[in-house]
Amino acid sequence: MGTGPYLSRPARLARFPAHPFQLGVASGDPTPDGVVLWTRLAPMPLHPDPAAPGGMAPQAVPVRWEVAADERFGEVVRRGETIARPELAHSVHVEVGGLRPGRDYFYRFLTGGDVSAVGRTRTAPERSVQQVRYAFVSCQMYEHGFFTAYRHLAAEDLDVVLHLGDYIYEYGAAEHPPALGGDARGHGQGPAVDLTGYRLRHALYRLDPDLQAAHAAAPWIVTWDDHDVANNYLDRGDPVGFAARRAAAYQAYYEHLPLRASALPRGPQMRLFRRLGYGDLMDLHVLDTRQYRNAPPVPGGATVPGPERHDPARSILGDVQENWLADGLTRSRARWQIIAQQVFFSPRAFPPADQVQLDSWDGYPANRARLLRTLAERRIRPVVLTGDVHSNWAADLKSDFGDPESATVGAELVGTSISSGGNGSDTHTDTEIILAQNPHLRFFDNHRGYVRCTVTPDHLRADFRVVPYVSLPGAPVFTRASFQLDAGRPGLRQVLDRAPSPAERVAEPTPEAAAEG
Repeated sequence: MGTGPYLSRPARLARFPAHPFQLGVASGDPTPDGVVLWTRLAPMPLHPDPAAPGGMAPQAVPVRWEVAADERFGEVVRRGETIARPELAHSVHVEVGGLRPGRDYFYRFLTGGDVSAVGRTRTAPERSVQQVRYAFVSCQMYEHGFFTAYRHLAAEDLDVVLHLGDYIYEYGAAEHPPALGGDARGHGQGPAVDLTGYRLRHALYRLDPDLQAAHAAAPWIVTWDDHDVANNYLDRGDPVGFAARRAAAYQAYYEHLPLRASALPRGPQMRLFRRLGYGDLMDLHVLDTRQYRNAPPVPGGATVPGPERHDPARSILGDVQENWLADGLTRSRARWQIIAQQVFFSPRAFPPADQVQLDSWDGYPANRARLLRTLAERRIRPVVLTGDVHSNWAADLKSDFGDPESATVGAELVGTSISSGGNGSDTHTDTEIILAQNPHLRFFDNHRGYVRCTVTPDHLRADFRVVPYVSLPGAPVFTRASFQLDAGRPGLRQVLDRAPSPAERVAEPTPEAAAEG
């Protein structure tokens, strides 16, 4: 315990060719008494030598950590020392306990004569909770745009941030699909297919100052999607070779995010589905819809569905996770049940000929029907949070999506991308047709940004926060629409719907204007 700076010397004085904390700091998976603290030693973050990732020598390095009640570290409440090991790219994951619930804390790391940036974290509240503020995000393709939305998110004073997948994109510089209107920036790397490639890609993303600011502002709860390994991946084609690639991607994912030791991968297996509680107000059920799914009946994207997709044996969750989710929803006594997951849950029929996206829950309708039946029978009214599709949507969950008059049993909030897809827009040419074909879908927007949610015992409000462009840094942020859910009444109620004002609908600045501003 004690107060004041921690002055004792490490066991060995480490020396680095440059500042070792260039990838920033992060915290995650908060509980009422603790949190995970993360950093990675990388004085040369994009060093390509696989024998020296991050420019580090292949030896263990002691790293000290401190947690304080104040940003100046005048009241240090926890401190200790851990070891950054080369086999995990000198990343550290410190599981701090003994903290007080619902409190802000500040943390930093020290090694040799170097000190990291200071991060702020917040433990989860317990017992009677009156409010939780969180945001959820997904899909941050480096080439497609700047991560400006994260700079605004960092100023939101959030209890927690949820990342729902595609933290990185695995494409090589010459193979990725370009953003509409062209890429904003490049990375010059080949495709990530092995441990070195995935480490370099994560390091590239982690160098982004806006992403670093968002990680340092609040704890994160993360889960992955396909591009964290490979586009629409499944164990097919070359299962032996792909298992090695998946193991490499999983290890690099763990090395660069604030996850507990329970998530440490074992080869091509890594458990990410888990449950976190916020007192009597909210239980958060975090899913993995990628790792355990059956192969889609037709590979690829949208298609006219055939009867094979209705096979009751097909699952997007796998039996173990499906039973875990149903049991957790049934046993929970929290007022709000939040399901954080990756791909579109509600049905979406596209023109022409009622095509569906088989990489989403539409490829697994029997699994979706079983979950909806559980919700209806046990009178559970969840809010499903979704990423993946690079656009904003809001939907009512129906007990029978084939009958628009059937009971509403919950809601789905779909968040847009941070940058994937490039500059956004208010609508698409087929938006009106899709909304008409799918009456449970209540809203669509194609800007980039994040969704900010405020949860109280009586209401859940979701604000769709968007930026007008990502092709250059410095975009403003505005609220495009807001929806409210009332406790005990599962239908969505729109409380704000407006087009951006002329000041908010900023045209993309020219490079000359951006340089002047």
